[in-house]
Amino acid sequence: MPDLSDVTRRRILFGGDYNPEQWPEEIWSEDIRLMRAAGVNSVTLGVFSWSMLEPRPGVHDFGWLDRLMDLLHEAGIGVVLATPTASPPPWLGRLHPDTLPRDEDGRTEWWGGRQHFSHSSTVYRRHAAAITEALAARYAHHPALTMWHINNEYCTHDHGDEAAARFRRWLQDRYGTLDALNAAWGTAFWSQGYGDWAEILPARRTHYLKNPAQVLDFRRFTSDMLLECYAAERDIVRRHTPHLPVTTNFMPLWSGQDAWRWAAEEDVVSVDLYPDPRDPSGAQEGALVQDMTRSQARGPWMLMEQAAGPVNWRRVNHPQPRGLTRLRSLQAVARGADAVCYFQWRQSRQGAEKFHSGMVSHAGEQGRTYQEVKRLGADLARIAPHVTGGPVAADVAVLHDWHSWWAGDQEARPSREVDYPDVLRAWHRALWRAGPTTDFAHPEHDLTGYRLVVVPQLYLLTDTAVDNLLAYVRGGGTLVCGFLTGVADQDDRVRPGAMDARLRDLFGIRTLHEWWPLQPGESADCAGGLRGTLWSEELEPDGTADETVPYRGGELDGLPAVLRKGRAWYVSTLPEPDALRALLARVAAGAGVRPVLDGLPDQVEAVRRGDLLFLLNHGREPVVVDLPATHHDLLTETRATDRITLGRYGAAVLKP
Repeated sequence: MPDLSDVTRRRILFGGDYNPEQWPEEIWSEDIRLMRAAGVNSVTLGVFSWSMLEPRPGVHDFGWLDRLMDLLHEAGIGVVLATPTASPPPWLGRLHPDTLPRDEDGRTEWWGGRQHFSHSSTVYRRHAAAITEALAARYAHHPALTMWHINNEYCTHDHGDEAAARFRRWLQDRYGTLDALNAAWGTAFWSQGYGDWAEILPARRTHYLKNPAQVLDFRRFTSDMLLECYAAERDIVRRHTPHLPVTTNFMPLWSGQDAWRWAAEEDVVSVDLYPDPRDPSGAQEGALVQDMTRSQARGPWMLMEQAAGPVNWRRVNHPQPRGLTRLRSLQAVARGADAVCYFQWRQSRQGAEKFHSGMVSHAGEQGRTYQEVKRLGADLARIAPHVTGGPVAADVAVLHDWHSWWAGDQEARPSREVDYPDVLRAWHRALWRAGPTTDFAHPEHDLTGYRLVVVPQLYLLTDTAVDNLLAYVRGGGTLVCGFLTGVADQDDRVRPGAMDARLRDLFGIRTLHEWWPLQPGESADCAGGLRGTLWSEELEPDGTADETVPYRGGELDGLPAVLRKGRAWYVSTLPEPDALRALLARVAAGAGVRPVLDGLPDQVEAVRRGDLLFLLNHGREPVVVDLPATHHDLLTETRATDRITLGRYGAAVLKP
């Protein structure tokens, strides 16, 4: 199948969403002039243009898009053409109310915003296919077309009647019989046994707690229905343009999609990334999303959206400090991106996102935002021949699974203070600060290429996943698992002993007596100065562990907080950040994993991509970094010998 390299051709794609239909045509030539000056070589068109392209049912107006495609081609700017199906026109909802989604209370979500479509609606799918077919047929041979972008940020849920009917069919395919479904859902509890498929509903509002297995399957179903919508449009454009890659943009760590499964259906994996410029953990959040996206892509990936300035959805929306958007873009390239794009090209004057930034802000050509965009465009053009297609090597894999997240995120659980994404971030942040580059992997993936595998938390593990972890350790790998791992099977059925017996044996645990979640602000002291937060566990070791770190004081005094048996570690609490960093750095060193560069100043990140060394200063003060050898800085075209100075939000791309 085609991939991103078919579009980049030793360039880094640079540009963003272009919404020219919001502007009079006399602005278009000005836009193209500014794009060329900034080094823009790719724009995404048509994301929310359905009502412009089909103002009435079956009546198409492609004239404006024809003119734009021609203008962009003449300027040497490629087009990522989007299907406009994320935002159906008002006439579709008016004529076909069944295309509108309903929430868990049965309330209709009306047009007037976006994403107002039912993924299960046969009528919606038919109209989405028709507009996609019309677009693909018209532009398949247009020389500006380089890639397809399907829909946008798939994120809708639907609890309506048509979704209920599809949910029942999905369950029949999954379980075959009602007896199997009743067993998987544990419906003997609270008199929930189903005697007819028609009795089964989506996870609508209940008087008290919902059945967590039903909710888990409804989340699986929702991801699958959205994927069906994507695949239907993808297959249409592939039929017309089999030589062009297809993508749709993920939202980072969004719970509604099993992105491992989705990524396997994409030619190009792309993501939208909007870290808060005021968040001191923003750089690490970016690294996490970039590592995860690269791992889903198994190679180069596309940064589909980021902000050149402030966004508009936070309580307080701060602009990007001077130099930060350039730094974050170079971080994405360092971690495998071959496309750096923004939402959007020109900041809107009307509508719900007029206070969301654009590459050309309300300040216009002379504004700081556009001037910084120009600088970044020149930087990307300078380094592109040396970096595009280059691999990012990692000796560490962090395991992540959406099904485990869905299962653990149930209403009734030992502690609502435990938030899976926060736990994942804490462990990734510790590794990021310790210095090695990390991949992400599914617990059933082949792990043999990694020296160290880290499991921050996987509440649900299939038998296949457990066997995979055991085989990895038997094969000489080092494994570190966090608390609440291996508790449930694939149906959210708690395993005997509250942790899979094979894992207990792996870690040297005889009995897990009780979980002891901690109150907000409460901590658990441990030997060696380690202090745990959020969680603790009453573990009885079986005497086979090679090393333990006991709790000190309280109900768990003397019991193990951390156990090591051979190359398998279990951590029954969430150590404070410095302690977790020190623990993982020690385990990594024992597994033969080294930081990318030793002795880095605080807030400096080092990443290797191919033979290039990226140095990124996420701080506001200049720093000096010692270098292991002489390098050539591609950004400044200067020679760096023993050391290099990085200014505020400074970066260097070093070639040996």
